[in-house]
Amino acid sequence: MGSVIEIFVLMLLIACFAFAPLGYFIYMYTMKNGEPFGDIEPHGDSESKLLSTVGVALDKVKSMIGKK
Repeated sequence: MGSVIEIFVLMLLIACFAFAPLGYFIYMYTMKNGEPFGDIEPHGDSESKLLSTVGVALDKVKSMIGKK
């Protein structure tokens, strides 16, 4: 009978370690008003130097094609 209790306790400890990351993620998700990783910026709304440089290069290529 003692071995069944020991196995049960061991399995309970393994389950706690296995589901701890899931519990932490749920805790952080509910803590920050439904934003799992904090205050993040939506994609496509921010202007970056790379995007503006690529935009200028594309405009130059379009104007060169249009002149031909």
